[in-house]
This record gives sequence, C-alpha cells and structure tokens, in this order.
Amino acid sequence: MRLILGVLVGLFLISCAEKEKVKVTMKEDVAALADDALNGRQTGTEGELKAAAYIEKRFKEIGLQPKGVSGLYTQTFTFKPSTNPHEQAEYTGSRSDSTLTGTNVIGYLDNQGENTIVIGAHYDHLGMGGEGSLYREGAAIHNGADDNASGVSVMLQIAEELSEKKSNNNYLFIAFSGEEMGLLGSNYFVKNPTIDTKKVPYMINLDMVGRLNQENTLAVHGVGTSPVFKQTLFANNDQGFTIAEHESGIGPSDHTSFYLADIPVLFFFTGQHEDYHKPSDDSEKLNYEGMEKIKKYLLNIIEDLDDKGRLTFIKTKNETEDVPAFKVALGVVPDYLYTGKGMRIDGVSEDKPAQKAGLKKGDIVMKLGELDTLDMMSYMKALATFEEGQTTIVTVKRGKEMVEVEVTF
Repeated sequence: MRLILGVLVGLFLISCAEKEKVKVTMKEDVAALADDALNGRQTGTEGELKAAAYIEKRFKEIGLQPKGVSGLYTQTFTFKPSTNPHEQAEYTGSRSDSTLTGTNVIGYLDNQGENTIVIGAHYDHLGMGGEGSLYREGAAIHNGADDNASGVSVMLQIAEELSEKKSNNNYLFIAFSGEEMGLLGSNYFVKNPTIDTKKVPYMINLDMVGRLNQENTLAVHGVGTSPVFKQTLFANNDQGFTIAEHESGIGPSDHTSFYLADIPVLFFFTGQHEDYHKPSDDSEKLNYEGMEKIKKYLLNIIEDLDDKGRLTFIKTKNETEDVPAFKVALGVVPDYLYTGKGMRIDGVSEDKPAQKAGLKKGDIVMKLGELDTLDMMSYMKALATFEEGQTTIVTVKRGKEMVEVEVTF
C-alpha cells in the first residue's frame, strides 16, 4: 500500500510539473521571439525557422491540433522577392537560388463547431535591416519585439485561455510569415486555405499591440466590416480603453487579405513609435500590463460573438484613397492614436522643416497657414496645398498655450 501511495504521489507531482511547465508568460514569449539569436526573423532565413519552431512548440503545449499541410503545423510558400517596391512578390511552385520560402504556423482548436474564428499575427520581421528599415547606420539585428512578437504572444495567451473554455466555435490560430514583404503569408493562406473559409465568421489580427500609451488608446481597424462590430467593441470595453476606431478593412497588415476574401475583420494596434522598424524595438520596452488588458478585452469580444454565427460582411471605403499627394513634408511623425482636435506630433525628424522651426514632440498642430487642421485628414489636405520653398505660419497647441512658428518647406 505504501508503495502504491508513493507511486500515486510521484505521478501527481509529475502531472503538476507538466502543467506548470506550459504556463509561459507573454514576457517570456516576446523574449524568445525577439532574441538576438533569431537575427530579426526575416522571411526565409534560419532565424525565422527557429521562431516558427518555437511557435509550433507552444501550439503543442497549449494542445492545438496541427492544421497546416499534410498533418503538419506548417504551411510553406515559395516566392521570388520583388525588386520593385511597388510590385507584389511572385509566388512560384519551384525553389531556386532566386527564391525564398516562407512558413506559416497554424494551430487548430476543434470544438466540433460549425464555424471557425481565425486569430492571426505575423511573426516575421526585418532581419538585419535593409528594405523597410528606418535605421540608417548599417546592418543591425531588428528584433521586432513590438513588431510583431507582441501580437504573437497575445495570440498564444488567447489560445491558451480558449483551450480551457467551452465554445460554439472552432478557432484557427495563424502565425503569418512574409508580412513585412507584402502580406505574403496571409495572402497565400487565403488563396490556399486549410479550412473552409466560407465558414469563417470573422478574423482578428494582432499587429503591434505592445506599446499601449498612458492615455490607454487602442486603435481598432475594420469596425465597418460588419454591422455588429461597433456595438460589440464598446459594450465589452471594461478595460477603459480610448478606442480610436477606423471603418476600413484595408490596411498595411494581414487582416487585409481576409477582408479581400469578404470576411469581416478586426485589427488591433497600439500605434507607431520612435523604435518602429529600428534595432531598438526590444522586449524590455513593451507594456506587458497593457498587453494583458488587450488580451482580456479580446476574450470579452470573442465570448460576446460566440453565439452570433456567421456575421454579415460589409465592404468599406478604402481610407487610403482619400490621402492627397504631397509636394512637401513637415518632417514629423503624426500620433495616429490621438483622438482629440488637431494633429498631435509624436516625433520630429532631424534637419527637417519642423525641427528647424522649433516644433516639438507633443505639439498639436491646429493650423497650417490659414487652414484649420481639425484631424489627421484635414492636416494632410492642408499640407498638400504647399509647394517646396514656401513659408507659412504653423499654429500649434503646446500645453495650454497657442504658439505660432514660421516654417519653410
């Protein structure tokens, strides 16, 4: 009897150890994916394959089934990179010295439901820099902690939570490759799906969710792609977010591929920052408490939509079509999450008109010349009216004061 009791205690301790072993935190996931050893996870490199292996391991620990190709967690695609930034890369079925191979990692939570929700985040980044990098001092590892280890880590935590709950829906979790090269992995998946995409009620995309600001502002794109989204977003906002909502389903991330396949989409984003596409986008700079809040918010939304079945899809206006052409630049990074009146400056570029005129981060541009800049769109339309060499007065709100500066473009 004592021997049997000892064996049972031993099995219990082993079982507890195994359960503890899989409880990985968001911070640990980000640290693993943004490690220097992965050399920036550029598509088609050994570093990206190491990241893919890590994500596959996490999917297995969570208990997700493989839903890639041929019973694997992976779906690979071979392509010839474009040398023209205005042209799409070309998919090809054969590999050669001029091609690269991307790897989507796909896990499935089967609840025996009729419909399957897709939750995705891209895990590739810029490698050592090059095309797309905003770093001008040579090759360096671009770890992409916010872009987009943050999205992958939140996705993994959501997968873990959903695996422990009953649901009317199945869930497909996809870590996309090739996003930085033109949404390649999501585009390939939509055209070569491993599930019936006609039974996908909606898709959630998490890209750069690691820098929630002090104002608690969360940008949500795709709000107009289904009539239920707006009410759902605001009814479940128990985390006190300031929601910067955008109607369009088109944008520079993987949700666009699903929107173009007539699937309602929601894209969550905490905004650009001075480390965007630079080697300084490292794991210690992320707001992990903010990521936890976003995870809880998304779980609320998913639960609220659980019994809604297939959602009505609505085509939205492409907001980028309204952006006017510019002949000049002020030389600032706009704060895209700012929801107040005016255009708030989030960063000032070196040796550009704004810096020379003394404009600062945090200034809110209220007027360009005689033209009011009530929001981002009116700011862009006003800027488009100026020619190189022109001088004008820019009115900004700095703290509680209104300040006028002279700017020469």
